[in-house]
Amino acid sequence: MAKPLTDSERRKQISVRGLAGLGDVAEVRKSFNRHLHFTLVKDRNVATPRDYFFALAHTVRDHLVGRWIRTQQHYYERDPKRIYYLSLEFYMGRTLQNTMVNLGLQSACDEAIYQLGLDLEELEEIEEDAGLGNGGLGRLAACFLDSMATLGLAAYGYGIRYEFGIFNQKIVDGWQVEEADDWLRYGNPWEKARPEYMLPVHFYGRVEHTAEGVRWLDTQVVLAMPYDTPVPGYKNNTVNTMRLWSAKAPNDFKLQDFNVGDYVQAVLDRNLAENISRVLYPNDNFFEGKELRLKQEYFVVAATLQDIIRRFKSSKFGCRDPVRTSFETFPDKVAIQLNDTHPALSIPELMRILVDVEKVDWDKAWEITKKTCAYTNHTVLPEALERWPVSLFEKLLPRHLDIIYAINQRHLDQVAALFPGDVDRLRRMSVIEEGDCKRINMAHLCVIGSHAVNGVARIHSEIVKQSVFKDFYELEPEKFQNKTNGITPRRWLLLCNPGLADVLVERIGEGFLTDLSQLRKLLPLVSDEAFIRNVAQVKQENKLKFAALLEKEYKVKINPSSMFDVHVKRIHEYKRQLLNCLHVITLYNRIKKDPTKAFVPRTVMIGGKAAPGYHMAKMIIKLVTSIGSVVNHDPIVGDKLRVIFLENYRVSLAEKVIPAADLSQQISTAGTEASGTGNMKFMLNGALTIGTMDGANVEMAEEAGPENLFIFGLRVEEVDALDRKGYNAREYYERLPELRQAVDQISSGFFSPKDPECFKDVVNMLMYHDRFKVFADYEAYVQCQAQVDQLYRNPKEWTKKVIRNIACSGKFSSDRTITEYAREIWGVEPSDLQIPPPNIPKD
Repeated sequence: MAKPLTDSERRKQISVRGLAGLGDVAEVRKSFNRHLHFTLVKDRNVATPRDYFFALAHTVRDHLVGRWIRTQQHYYERDPKRIYYLSLEFYMGRTLQNTMVNLGLQSACDEAIYQLGLDLEELEEIEEDAGLGNGGLGRLAACFLDSMATLGLAAYGYGIRYEFGIFNQKIVDGWQVEEADDWLRYGNPWEKARPEYMLPVHFYGRVEHTAEGVRWLDTQVVLAMPYDTPVPGYKNNTVNTMRLWSAKAPNDFKLQDFNVGDYVQAVLDRNLAENISRVLYPNDNFFEGKELRLKQEYFVVAATLQDIIRRFKSSKFGCRDPVRTSFETFPDKVAIQLNDTHPALSIPELMRILVDVEKVDWDKAWEITKKTCAYTNHTVLPEALERWPVSLFEKLLPRHLDIIYAINQRHLDQVAALFPGDVDRLRRMSVIEEGDCKRINMAHLCVIGSHAVNGVARIHSEIVKQSVFKDFYELEPEKFQNKTNGITPRRWLLLCNPGLADVLVERIGEGFLTDLSQLRKLLPLVSDEAFIRNVAQVKQENKLKFAALLEKEYKVKINPSSMFDVHVKRIHEYKRQLLNCLHVITLYNRIKKDPTKAFVPRTVMIGGKAAPGYHMAKMIIKLVTSIGSVVNHDPIVGDKLRVIFLENYRVSLAEKVIPAADLSQQISTAGTEASGTGNMKFMLNGALTIGTMDGANVEMAEEAGPENLFIFGLRVEEVDALDRKGYNAREYYERLPELRQAVDQISSGFFSPKDPECFKDVVNMLMYHDRFKVFADYEAYVQCQAQVDQLYRNPKEWTKKVIRNIACSGKFSSDRTITEYAREIWGVEPSDLQIPPPNIPKD
């Protein structure tokens, strides 16, 4: 079989990035050498590969800086409405290649690095992922930043600069082991510290009511130091800013408490303050009510709102003096988008600033706050909803507790007036939940304090209206919207799959990179023989390349002509990696029963991280690895079936596995996955989806036609009906012999001979406590997988479906999502205006 082209070889022959101009190449080489010798190596004679990476990163950054300054000047001159995207997670991945792609520099850098005798791909691999997020929510924020810059919006991402991002996952004896992700250990070439914008954030203390107003006194102060990262749009010279806050102790931190002379202890205690930005909480779709987490949430909100208000007041480039004094126009100039409830404290904090500091009267302040804030809901799982103990607020944020009580009182008065005597409704709609431990329901606070509330896929937004916030929807139906998620086609096609991008550009031009709906132009090519061949060939090359990576990194040999069946996402019961496991065991048993029967070879790849404290998720990883060690060492199976657990799944690994996948598994119980975005990445990169009617799968089936996906399983209404009737797993276990055999094997220790009891918790959960009804969908899933096999036997028909999926994936661009947010929530219009590059004088 022919060896696949490397990405850099392919780039040499690619049309989509345009040919590198000789001048550009010479300039990149000169800049690279300058950085290498003067910035980095200086006193050393020998440069390391990491020095080469930093020299290239600084070279590329030089191209960003002029555009970055010019973009900010442009905003100050025009004074547009500014969009502030507040998120406790930004899962950015690597920056070098993305920046080269968006600036149109990739060819020049590739050629220059090649002329210097280096390999661009090897340098790209040196960069650490910026893993400041857990999964979908944090990666969505990253895609949104890319789209906001590409659409010319004056937008800012605000979050926390965690010293340690999402942990690195090691698999030891089949178990997940966590290692700290020290991503900053070699420095971060993309960020710029801005100590001149450092701001104080207050905690603890007490509240005093005086004739002049309310004062929050005797607080403990932590400083928020901003680090700015440039966010380039695609080839439009716009460079926006992501500002991440890092916690610093003030110089007198704790020293005043230590005037007895324990100076050393006082300095050591500075760590207490600086712990706030130390580590990302590694939970996805699970609420952990720790004091440090609430501190993180307030820290980012308090620093960000001071920054927003400073910018609103001055609004002249480089100017620190207030130009505006009235807050009347605040909602016309500022939009704050809350990415889930984590930044919910923006609502009481904005009220505190307006009422206590700026002396705006309460009703006016509330009107401004509501018009400014909008809330995106990301989950319907009850265990994920943030509900903070009132006692913790009392201690940490006493003034905010007063404000939340006042907001709630006015809200309940309004509800009582509209629904007199309906005490139950008041209880359901209160921000304060009564009980043994009184709690603050942050989602309710967000809904009340925002002018728009949106879900992230159509089916999810309906569930939000009909169940999660049903009472609120009845009160204010006009504020509820849907904004189906999207992904950036720059990273998730052009960057990660240049071969496919090239084939598409050759047929329909480059326009789809900023208007993904143009992929519909591929529909007439569904039966074009040459095009079918080209698409199939790209997929095969991506598979060969990924197989080579697995052999090198994981020491596993796989059959590159087998079907690559991929299931990568966070490990969670609702995402049903266990359903996949049961299918694998069933396939294994079928091969063992009749080894001579024709069988479609499969390489099943499952990857994802389990939250460190999530016992069942960790057991699922152990089960996958245990099944793998039995299946992969069975000589009767050979290379008909392989099971690989992809260790340390992260953005940079996703960029490699997604282009190589044939089958994408999106098999959550209907009504549990808010949207999913991995499903969109696979669709765009030419994998076919096997999935339930859940999240964005529903809209994918609508766009491509359900016959072009493999849809199975209970629908939302049927899941609800089963809940009402009572789900009995044993019925399925008794009725389906293949299911019973698989469960018995797990239970008896067939996959864990050294520890036969190992999986008793998994079996017990599946049989008696399974909220996500794995057995109820097993039969339909296995039948649907048989249809997958049948189609895979006919490569031409398979590829036709692949082409139709790619052609119909245009809706799932984050550019479309952000355009909808801009027009329907933020009240701004995207712009295709090109800011002139730094080397061209402004008009």
